[in-house]
Amino acid sequence: MSGKVQQYPIFTIDWVVVVIYILLLVFGWFSICGATHDIGDTDFFSWDSRTGKQLVWMACAGLLAFVILMTDDRYYYNLADAVYWLMMIVLVITPFLAKDIKGSRSWISLGAVSLQPAELAKCATALAIAKFMSSYGRTLSDMRHLIKAAGLILLPMVLIVLQRETGSALVYLAFFLMFYREGMPGSILFTATAAIAYFVIGVRFSTITLPHSHTAVGEFVVLLMIWLFTVILSAVYLPGTSHWRRLAVWGGGATVLALLVSRFVVPFDVAWVQTAVCVGIALYLGYQSIGERIGRYVFIAAFAIGSTAFLYTADYTLNHVLEPHQQTRVKVLLGMEENVTGAGYNVNQSKIAIGSGGLEGKGFMNGTQTKLKYVPEQDTDFIFCTVGEEQGFIGSAGVLLLFLTLILRLVHLAERQTSKFGRVYGYCVLSILFFHLLINVGMVMGVMPVIGIPLPFFSYGGSSLWGFTLLLFIFLRIDAGDRLRAKKR
Repeated sequence: MSGKVQQYPIFTIDWVVVVIYILLLVFGWFSICGATHDIGDTDFFSWDSRTGKQLVWMACAGLLAFVILMTDDRYYYNLADAVYWLMMIVLVITPFLAKDIKGSRSWISLGAVSLQPAELAKCATALAIAKFMSSYGRTLSDMRHLIKAAGLILLPMVLIVLQRETGSALVYLAFFLMFYREGMPGSILFTATAAIAYFVIGVRFSTITLPHSHTAVGEFVVLLMIWLFTVILSAVYLPGTSHWRRLAVWGGGATVLALLVSRFVVPFDVAWVQTAVCVGIALYLGYQSIGERIGRYVFIAAFAIGSTAFLYTADYTLNHVLEPHQQTRVKVLLGMEENVTGAGYNVNQSKIAIGSGGLEGKGFMNGTQTKLKYVPEQDTDFIFCTVGEEQGFIGSAGVLLLFLTLILRLVHLAERQTSKFGRVYGYCVLSILFFHLLINVGMVMGVMPVIGIPLPFFSYGGSSLWGFTLLLFIFLRIDAGDRLRAKKR
């Protein structure tokens, strides 16, 4: 047996992940049965049914997994760049070959089968980033390397947006979670989180006016946050100086004075004073950087100016960049609109289905919301509501625990890699899976925007299943090859 262990990767593959993968496929298939078949209909294996087709996709995925495991893992490193650029070419030509499906041109028809290249491009992008990062001397603490690595992600995102598949494009943001693990400065992650907070608060409270003024509450709060964050950054990154105290006194004093004038003298837009404060702080820090030649001053000044500029582009982005249906989804999610018959219909019906499942659920094929087709896309993007209705809280929690076990196991596998290529690729895989799980389950429960992405291994469809299988089993093959070489040493 020892000779075989050294010869075949099948003996060193992580079977914990394989078993979880198989369980998710099986549970997913039964969920598709519950979502697509009527009571009394037992024709689960016909090609004309969604369940029959899914079995074919699952069989093909199993064959694909076997081929990956039997391929030398060094090929994935050597061919990473070629595969990436080939997929970019495919993404470029896809809109010209694809038919218009619900406003999107992202599906290429190959006879009776349709493929979505955006799903397969995730794997190519992960391989390209892993190879780029594994080259000697490349680190994300170097801004040049960070920009180049980000470019590898932004290119497919732009090409997919041109196909009018915004949801699939947003998934690529998950790669930035891997960046943080590999040394991306925490300040960048903080800036990204702050930008999300600015957008949500600024948009959500943009129609509410501050008493005794002409200032929108959203604008006032966001500018207050920018001033506060700038003071905190100054205290953290400029220790031993009194700059943060001056910024706190100047900004806080000017804001309080503006509020008092607007309240007791003449109402006006206090946000103009706040904006002037933010600009003044940036200029002050810029001036200090010239005298003391410390780059951190420039970073904090850029944060203040960039945050202020972002605030005033958020409204433009919502009303002029996003598509009308996306605007409505954002407004419904943020509670700006109540539309249970339009954009909020899917989410409302999904929450009803999950809630009606109770603790133990209604049982397999017994979900009333499912059987009466109240939830659109209930076997694809909204498959989790079928789990909630038929299997209840216990079944839903079980599925989530299974996903959690998979993610934690992938973290363990990624950390034990002896090569940077394997570690980076592993974190790319688990970041993609985590992002899909978080957004899909969140949107089904009404706490995340509806952006139309599948639940890994559960949602109906060959492209997504093959894409996730490629991602997962290439990593398992890399891990198996790493262990094989370790045994030989």
